[in-house]
Amino acid sequence: MTNNNLTEKQKRFCDEYLIDFNATRAYKVTYPNCQTDEAANAASSRLLRNVKVQEYLKDATEELHNDNKELRQKIINELSKIAFSDIRNLYTDTGRLKFMKDLDDNTAGAIASIETLEEYDGYGENREKIGDTQKVKLWDKSKALETLGRHLGMFKDKVEIETDKPFEVNINIRKK
Repeated sequence: MTNNNLTEKQKRFCDEYLIDFNATRAYKVTYPNCQTDEAANAASSRLLRNVKVQEYLKDATEELHNDNKELRQKIINELSKIAFSDIRNLYTDTGRLKFMKDLDDNTAGAIASIETLEEYDGYGENREKIGDTQKVKLWDKSKALETLGRHLGMFKDKVEIETDKPFEVNINIRKK
């Protein structure tokens, strides 16, 4: 992102504006001597019309969008690990639970928790460890599938209609 020859105050205003897109608040933070919201609103509107400020904000929002694109892809990848997990990948060919180091990344990403319980036989000094029981809990697969499906537009809670052409609605009201 280039500075576009902004003053320090203009840059500070832009950076504050990008927090919540509230120009009045951003102006009052940048110029604390501004007393009223009306004055801050008018001055911030003038600043937002400044070509250099507009260029800076455009560059900054594109950068934010690109950062969010990477984050969105990471989230989709994590949801995919859960949604397409296969419990058989947790076990060896002999039916024993694999060690964590032997799990592939996708299978490990689908695990919510592992609990190990030690089992003993006998009491007191005669007590002897006879084994371990491991409980593996996976993340909710159906929720991950639903979330991915919604992201891909497979399920709709509401119908959105977009058109670039004007349309007319006629409503006839009749009196009885």
